[in-house]
Amino acid sequence: MTLSEEALDRLADVVQLQPTKNSELQDRWDLESGSDVHQYLESELSEYYFRDDNSLIRATPEAADLVDVEPGVESTEEGAVPSKISVDGLQSAILDVVPGPDERSVSVVAVLERVRAETDLDPDVDDVRSGLKRLRRTGVVEVEYRTVPTFRLATARDEVEVRVAD
Repeated sequence: MTLSEEALDRLADVVQLQPTKNSELQDRWDLESGSDVHQYLESELSEYYFRDDNSLIRATPEAADLVDVEPGVESTEEGAVPSKISVDGLQSAILDVVPGPDERSVSVVAVLERVRAETDLDPDVDDVRSGLKRLRRTGVVEVEYRTVPTFRLATARDEVEVRVAD
């Protein structure tokens, strides 16, 4: 299925805003109603989205690859640190414990220990490493290479709105 430029832009919105609702896309796309959103999704993007168990709109993995947008990330400027980001519970915990932009960066193991000490979570090191890598790809976390890769926030905590997705 070949998509128009408008359809690709709207698909990027679905990827970026997921999980999302008709009303959020209605506002973004300047449509009259949620029904118009549903009709557009079904007629133009049916292969690239689905509704989860909570009826929220999500993009397929193919959609994310097609538009080359990181899921759940909103930025106000190209290349800027995102102003909004959707994360899972572990990634939210990582953001809470990873050092700020003016602090010394820490290793994956140090982040793991902080998550375990400051939350009820008990993730393994690979899950924390994966979470840090995703947050780095979004631009919210930066890496500093010393003896081992170390991480810290790329911006102040209060400059990013974090939404925890179910």
